[in-house]
Amino acid sequence: MSFARPGVVPADALAPPMDQDIRDQLARIRSSPAFDAPDRAQKFLSYVVEEALQGRSDRIKAYSVALEVFGRDASFDAQNDPVVRIEAGRVRRALEHYYLIAGQDDPILITIPKGGYVPTFTQLNAELPRVTRDLPGQGPRPRASVRTLGLCAAAILLLGVAGWAALNGPTLERLVAAGGGAGGNTVPEMPNVVVAPFEDISGVPGSSLLARGLTDEVIGRMARFKEIKVVAGTSPARLDEPAAVSALPRYGLEGRVRLDQDRFRLSARLVNQGDGAVIWTKTYDAQIGARELLDIETDIASDIAVSLAQPYGVIFQADASALVDAPTKDAKAYACALSYYGYRADLKRQTHAAVQDCLKDVVVAFPSYATAWALLSLTYLDELRFRYRLEVPDRPQDLPPLELAIEAAERAVGLDPGNVRALQAEMLAYYFNGDVRNALAVGERAFAINPNDSEFAGEFGFRLALAGQWDRGCRMVASSVARNPGPMDYFQSALSVCSYMSGDYQEAERWARASNLKDNPIFHMILAAIYGQRGKMAEARVEKEWLERHAPAYLVDPRKEVATRILRAEDQDHFIEGLRKAGLNVAPAGTALPPALKSEAPATAPPVSPG
Repeated sequence: MSFARPGVVPADALAPPMDQDIRDQLARIRSSPAFDAPDRAQKFLSYVVEEALQGRSDRIKAYSVALEVFGRDASFDAQNDPVVRIEAGRVRRALEHYYLIAGQDDPILITIPKGGYVPTFTQLNAELPRVTRDLPGQGPRPRASVRTLGLCAAAILLLGVAGWAALNGPTLERLVAAGGGAGGNTVPEMPNVVVAPFEDISGVPGSSLLARGLTDEVIGRMARFKEIKVVAGTSPARLDEPAAVSALPRYGLEGRVRLDQDRFRLSARLVNQGDGAVIWTKTYDAQIGARELLDIETDIASDIAVSLAQPYGVIFQADASALVDAPTKDAKAYACALSYYGYRADLKRQTHAAVQDCLKDVVVAFPSYATAWALLSLTYLDELRFRYRLEVPDRPQDLPPLELAIEAAERAVGLDPGNVRALQAEMLAYYFNGDVRNALAVGERAFAINPNDSEFAGEFGFRLALAGQWDRGCRMVASSVARNPGPMDYFQSALSVCSYMSGDYQEAERWARASNLKDNPIFHMILAAIYGQRGKMAEARVEKEWLERHAPAYLVDPRKEVATRILRAEDQDHFIEGLRKAGLNVAPAGTALPPALKSEAPATAPPVSPG
């Protein structure tokens, strides 16, 4: 069976979607309240879909989108103006939300895979296999990619996971006690990634050694991510070798190394060993003479680890559908842990409650699961800094959120001292408890363990910046935004603060608007300060009114809220200056900074632009 149009994937059971059907689906999406995207994001989606249908997918680049959709002129530079990348991320999240809420029974799935702006169109049918129309120049992608971490965040509510956590769940004291029982050594099963020795297809001197070195380097760097289990294989992954009996998928990472005089190439791919689907593939090329082999190995292994193993990476996205379809006890635990990252995308109060309760039940079922304890600690910290769940009536809790966070973080680190997520929780617990010196020391240790974990690096960088190390910290946050494949709103808001403190209020506004954490009170405080400095009093009044309606506790003592996060007095005064100009009533200086913060705040150079 063949089709005339290029990019159509043939299938005997189901035809690819037709152009008019795709246009109808686009109209269905755009007209739905569940597609929560601003006007220019909707124009972006319409533009890339129509260009693809007209056979011009090779023209769908950041430059053309910027000119045609956003009205930029011919001097547009994607490196300095991230408008296209930001809107693409917003459209991806809006599409995921739409298919999760309203489009579960739609006939066509429209996605925009990461790494580009060319859409794919998949015919959906409950009774037949899915057929995806991959446009020219696009490599294999995870199937059902719409079920990514956005779905994981809601999985605990949508899977019928009854009894996993009610609002009146166990207190931390009982959770810790549960961990000391007979099941104290239990951890849930996690997806396995079998890394087979990379194949040397050159047979020339040095190529075999290079292949072995690359394999070892990839295994070492991927193993630093504790959300997956990395297994050193003895042969390339084969589908006729039975995978372990598990509800969770098992992947095989394969690679072929070619060495030709001074040129080197690695072709790598990740395969789902259950059905043979190629989840990810990438080719790496390098000039041997210009660089040392060890440097090449390090760079390639780091890129593979970042692409595959980190939160929001390829494996996490591909896992989402498997976790929904096979809700065993282990799969539920793993899905619950991943749901934290879905919550992290928008930091919504409602999602926070569900994720925290789910994590409580996970640590009861698997009391030695360090990552779950770490994520539970982070949710307690969010109660403190975002005022989540403090007004829940009759909530049985023996300790305040900060103490609960500290206990959970300490337990996580005790279970696995090399777990970066556990160290992240410990770092933040120290930070919000006023022990900044130890917080940053823990951060340095975790960063040394896994500098490729962009989720942690961004958080650590933000803590460094807020502690006064603006130059280094903001550069780390910017690097995290560039490398993190997942939602970037939280770190974009961090870059907004970085720009504000450097005095670039226009850039600060641009980053704040890009972050779009509209349900988070800190986001509105940042915007209020920016608008105050820019003299945009109408906009500042809107932010103040939002805080009055939705987060009045933040207006009781804004200086205290600022001092909890920004440590140096001169930096606090700079931020508060914007709040005052925005019309917020802020107490005089020197009345809210806790003594612990005064004694621990490092003396560093004045803030500079993050570059």
